[in-house]
Amino acid sequence: MAHDLVIRGGLLVDGIGGEPTPGDLAVDGDKITAVGEVANEGRREIDARGHLVTPGFVDIHTHLDAQVSWDPLLTPISWHGVTSALIGNCGVTFAPVRPGDSKLLAGMMETVEDIPRELILDQMSWKWEGYGSYLDSLEALNPAINLGGLVGHCAVRFYVMGERAVDGQPSDAEAGAMADVVGQAIADGAIGFSTSRIRGHVMPDGRDVPGTHAKPEELLRIAEAVVANGGGLMQNVLNLSGDFDGEMALIRKLAEATGDRVLFSLTGGRGDASGDRLNGLIDEMGEGGLDVNAVAIPRGSGFIMGLCNILPWRGVAWRKLKKMDFTARLKALDDVGFCQELIDDAKAKPANFQLTDLFPLGVDKPVYDFEPDDSLAAVADRRDEHPAETFLRMSRESRGRALFTFRMFNPNTRALADLISGEHVFPGLGDAGAHVGQIMDSGWCSYVLSHWTRDKGLFSVGEAVRRMTSAPARIMGVGDRGRLVVGLRADLNVIDFEKVAERMPEFVYDFPGGHGRFIQRADGYRATICNGEVILENDEHTGARGGRILRNQH
Repeated sequence: MAHDLVIRGGLLVDGIGGEPTPGDLAVDGDKITAVGEVANEGRREIDARGHLVTPGFVDIHTHLDAQVSWDPLLTPISWHGVTSALIGNCGVTFAPVRPGDSKLLAGMMETVEDIPRELILDQMSWKWEGYGSYLDSLEALNPAINLGGLVGHCAVRFYVMGERAVDGQPSDAEAGAMADVVGQAIADGAIGFSTSRIRGHVMPDGRDVPGTHAKPEELLRIAEAVVANGGGLMQNVLNLSGDFDGEMALIRKLAEATGDRVLFSLTGGRGDASGDRLNGLIDEMGEGGLDVNAVAIPRGSGFIMGLCNILPWRGVAWRKLKKMDFTARLKALDDVGFCQELIDDAKAKPANFQLTDLFPLGVDKPVYDFEPDDSLAAVADRRDEHPAETFLRMSRESRGRALFTFRMFNPNTRALADLISGEHVFPGLGDAGAHVGQIMDSGWCSYVLSHWTRDKGLFSVGEAVRRMTSAPARIMGVGDRGRLVVGLRADLNVIDFEKVAERMPEFVYDFPGGHGRFIQRADGYRATICNGEVILENDEHTGARGGRILRNQH
């Protein structure tokens, strides 16, 4: 009897750490039905000779909560082998919501995650109040890949406390009501609960988002409700730069209270030993039986800028340039007199960014492996130019395609390599769907395969795939995905390992209303399959949308 799909002659990577093994894989309906040697033909076959066959990748830190309403293909991550994504991170979600409060949640999402408020209000249906009906609305969108959601502290606090949620502390009754709301969300399918304690996440009026200053007792009461309703993930963005010891102690308390998975976001420091130090703290909790894990961007990252979006200097001439569209900006670079005005302004006023941390990203192929001598300041010094001259020259010579990265995160590559090699630290934190006009890290899976695995050898193929499949699937709580095992869901990738790579980020205007964003496509993906549907073939979407809403598997 013929199978629906047979992936023939590939190098099977099981997702649990095993290295590539020659074999076939069969799919019937939405499940894997044979692994190894498949004798029967498939109604459709994919020739995978010389290619890796892996489980679909799992991205546990995205903000695609709004974008799915107008981009059900969920780009860019669906170009990079991701078949399951977790939304609702950092405490900012769209449910629960009382009638009339949608503007509050939309405004908060805009200031925290740089997602345009008008798109959130105009493109989303807002036909829900509780979290369960919110998940139902997502299901009706028929996304290309699977989505699971966390219920966010900010929305829960607003729902219970109203305006007092921002600055106040809850009464005992309010704390109990918040715990009840979260417990019901878990019962209705939320993967877990998320909160933000970082001071950079603010409301439109500049105040810290609700929950930033919540006392541990409030979070522990919520954690008890999560446990009482079957358990779930507790996701945190911590104020590590403000009270490192206190925040790590809170993580420990949450893990002890739930006996379940706790996740937080992490980046490496400037010192060579910072990665090992952070791993040591997390490993110590693991050795004590606590299920604490972290997710980290696997490269130096920060704002992307260039002629297409952010400009590094200020002054009269730079303000003039900022007001121009891209075509006019490009034309202005050919005006020698105007360029001199820009250079003079840059010499007179400090740059908006530290130029020793601003790095040329490239023109045709992105380069993320930065050393201090690669900075814009260092390049300018070697050419005896002012950095503004170098920026303008590179922009002019590339006809505006040159991009630059202001490295805010992971400034030390050696420390980063140590960090993401830790037993409980996993690559990710791409923030897909957020900061769309400023940052582009959604292709992190392709970077792990190309840079850290193929080029640097930090990971073996089997270990790299494990860290992007079964490991994050376990953290997310979706046990029927992330491994090449008969009976599990057919979320799969067929990858040309020698070619897999990120393409150069592009600034496009493809959101409704002409809103712009960065995208980043990929090379090397022969096919991506989600629940048995081939959603991508030869790096291009097929139009199929095989995703499902992943609800808490109590």
